Amino acid sequence: MQFLMVGAGLSGAVIGRELAEQGHDVAVVDSRDHIGGNCHTERDADTDVMVHVYGPHIFHTDDEDVWQYVNQYANFLPYKNRVKTTSRGQVYSLPVNLHTINQFFGKTMRPDEAHAFITEEQADTSITDPQSFEEQAMRFVGRDLYEAFFKGYTIKQWGCHPSELPASILKRLPVRFNYDDNYFFHKFQGMPENGYTDMIGGILDHPSITVKLNTTFDRNMADGFDHVFYSGPLDGYFDYELGRLGYRTLDFERFTYDGDYQGCAVMNYGEEEVPFTRITEHKHFAPWETHEGSVCYREFSRAAGPDDIPYYPIRQVKEKALLSEYVALAEDTQNVTFVGRLGTYRYLDMDVTIRESLDTAWAVLSAISEKERLKPFFVPVL
Repeated sequence: MQFLMVGAGLSGAVIGRELAEQGHDVAVVDSRDHIGGNCHTERDADTDVMVHVYGPHIFHTDDEDVWQYVNQYANFLPYKNRVKTTSRGQVYSLPVNLHTINQFFGKTMRPDEAHAFITEEQADTSITDPQSFEEQAMRFVGRDLYEAFFKGYTIKQWGCHPSELPASILKRLPVRFNYDDNYFFHKFQGMPENGYTDMIGGILDHPSITVKLNTTFDRNMADGFDHVFYSGPLDGYFDYELGRLGYRTLDFERFTYDGDYQGCAVMNYGEEEVPFTRITEHKHFAPWETHEGSVCYREFSRAAGPDDIPYYPIRQVKEKALLSEYVALAEDTQNVTFVGRLGTYRYLDMDVTIRESLDTAWAVLSAISEKERLKPFFVPVL
């Protein structure tokens, strides 16, 4: 069969490779001049630092099959994400852990003492069913830690007050009563030695796969293909006929430095008065390399306009209402599968994107073998 992948990121590459391995022909198109989507990495010409062009991507997963999959196409080296944050004139460790708590309150508590202090003295126990980000933070860590580390950062990141955001956003941020400062807790964590673009290039390197860049998709391109896998914006596929789904986008202020600028890969800035959310120093994402010079990004978050790169689905009440209408259109669309972060309007980590892509490809191959009609395989989470 003839398949068209719209987008040369993880979704299109993984699905395309699985179908090509089973003898099908796959064409991949992407509007950008490179493969890899927002995972794209490239060497800086002046410093030789591997730069995460659209912001840092750190691979972490508990899915052993996905870990084995990516290691077929790249040599992954160990990497632990240890985030720091500047607040009130000091540098602290994130996520909030025993060191953060003791430093912030000027104490030397043991784990059980810190747990009792936070849960009995700091946490707002009057909040029994947190509905908002703010309530969740107040219930977890209390007002002092919330205002120092979460409130200002969240206002800058999402462009609204934490009281307007769902509590589920904060559930991804753990509080630890030990000195573990690894931001993630997954079994497998690492970085591809030669960057994500090299890895995705390996996935796409198959005689039955062709890749065409600088090519903007329109629906007439589907003619001549048995099925299309679309990883662009869901509303964009339908020419925004019902309106635009809301996204946050990022602006990067790139600068270089002769030496080590901040001593870590990620430094958050928790205070609302500081206009950027964080500074990333990209040579620290490859600690096995040595570079004299450094490439850094200041990140600024704002509402995405029509010409901006969409990063984070907003998914508040009005977006969910519009999303349900687009889901209905997608489910009635023949010969198209909507995949990935943009195609399903969800924030997805890389490992989940790969898992869903593998599952989608296998479902398609099963349907072909059973001579069943291919379904949209749309996975909405409303």
